[in-house]
Amino acid sequence: MTAGVPVAWLLLIKLKGRFFAAIAGIAFAVILAMMELGFQEALYAGITQLYSHLNADLILISPFYQCMVARETFPERRLFQTLQSRQVDSVASIYMDTAHWTNPVTRRDRFIFVIGFKPRPHVFDFPEVDQRLAQIARPGAVLFDGGSRAEFGPIATMFRDKGAVVTELSRRRVEVVGLFNMGASFANSGHIITSDTNFLQLAPARRWGEVDVGAIRLKPGSDAAAVRSELASVLPPDVEVLTKQGFVEREKNYWNTNLPIGFLFSASLIISLIVGAVIVYQILHSGVSEHLSEYATLKAIGYSDLRLFWIIIEESLILSVLGSIPGLLFAAVLYQAVHAATAMPLRMELSRVLTVYPLTAVMCACAGALAFRKLRGADPADVF
Repeated sequence: MTAGVPVAWLLLIKLKGRFFAAIAGIAFAVILAMMELGFQEALYAGITQLYSHLNADLILISPFYQCMVARETFPERRLFQTLQSRQVDSVASIYMDTAHWTNPVTRRDRFIFVIGFKPRPHVFDFPEVDQRLAQIARPGAVLFDGGSRAEFGPIATMFRDKGAVVTELSRRRVEVVGLFNMGASFANSGHIITSDTNFLQLAPARRWGEVDVGAIRLKPGSDAAAVRSELASVLPPDVEVLTKQGFVEREKNYWNTNLPIGFLFSASLIISLIVGAVIVYQILHSGVSEHLSEYATLKAIGYSDLRLFWIIIEESLILSVLGSIPGLLFAAVLYQAVHAATAMPLRMELSRVLTVYPLTAVMCACAGALAFRKLRGADPADVF
């Protein structure tokens, strides 16, 4: 035994093949866990990104609204009724629907998400939108989301080269007069912003005055929760008032609990940890079997079961660190590749790393504890 070198490390590296196999197995589990959590976070970020860009303190929706892809409208007059409150500064009606976008290069149609509003400043926090309000008020003028997926065509490049792009939306001629950047999501591959007048021409089935979301801005210093309670008590039951944060959480909760995708993400994360635990258990169990004589010697010279248990746990924690490093690096590469291919908001974040590593350490420690069972009953006299 080399002085100053932990026994756990010496036992791990004695059989280098198993050692590197364990690291590869843990790295694989870390990659799976990082991808599952990354996709889940991309789901939540994507489905709420439009709402997060609304300059609003309160949100008005129909009580039958479920989520962005399962909306119900409510009468716009309810939004105007909120102006009776002294704390309400301004309101904005948001129309939303899908339409057929024609790729100007391939002429193929794709569904795109269309957002309409009365062109007024500061409804959204996109500076590009506020700069083009007069232009999108013109018939057939739209703003295109430069973060949309490639299937809609190289619109951003064409616009920068030519200054305008002409194509069709729902078989009507439209002209892209500007860009903004929001990005694709699980729900929508691309977005268009235009005026409410243009929106209703592009979605003839929609009636004027039947809106999807109402954005309410309060005067500075107002208590959003108190105003929400005030408005909820005076408005008819055909609308629901939420704080902006409450609305965003409601959207996330719906996707997490009411749709299979939320369950699938959670189940996949658990499965990835179980796979990693099985791999680590097999490696440590084999290591205990291979090193049974060494452990028996340690017992013979006075090592207690508890001390041997901590040696096994040290082995598992060393493996968790060494396996996490390549796993995190490879996951970061995959994040970049998926983002480039899908335009989803998938980024490596420290909070996710700080979530995955403790799970990995616990996974490895549990596998080590299970592997220790073979050693606990070993008798040095039997080994020798």
